[in-house]
Amino acid sequence: MGADRSAPTRPPARAPGANAPVRLLFVCLGNICRSPTAEGVMRALALREGLDGALALDSAGTGSWHVGEPPDERARAAAAARGVPLEGAARQVRAEDFERFDLLLAMDRENLRELQRLAGGAQQRAKVRLLREFDPAAADAGELDVPDPYYGAGGGFAEVFELVSAACEGLLAELREDLVGGPREALPPRPAPPARAP
Repeated sequence: MGADRSAPTRPPARAPGANAPVRLLFVCLGNICRSPTAEGVMRALALREGLDGALALDSAGTGSWHVGEPPDERARAAAAARGVPLEGAARQVRAEDFERFDLLLAMDRENLRELQRLAGGAQQRAKVRLLREFDPAAADAGELDVPDPYYGAGGGFAEVFELVSAACEGLLAELREDLVGGPREALPPRPAPPARAP
């Protein structure tokens, strides 16, 4: 089913200051599989494009189960096989993240709803987006969730890597003009995620 395009979302405009990095927070449930993979992929893409100094990247989880743990070894193995290191320790989303970051990028609709619940008003909620909105093929198909591979077979981590790679490529393409010194403007409107059938 295609995405419902009747209710676009619009992120807030960036504050003035061309030298300020664009701050992105990738968010999943426990911050050991999907969101550190997305962070690692975006870090590698930014380095490839010579834009690593123009982005400030982090990841976090909506839950606290894995706080302090490194990324899941299966996620690390899938990323390492593709030349991307995953580093850092899991942490939980904090209230100040909604002020500190320009976009909070949820891996699935459950994460999206929890971030919207935690946000302190409409301005902060406008910063919350689904990562796969930035993959045109996924957006057109309405397939906007990155599936959680934690309890599945190891092959699920390879799929997660490919899904977040396509989305991060799309996000970086939309940000590129801003990152190389163009005017700081809001990203273009995106369709709202399609509602799940009850």
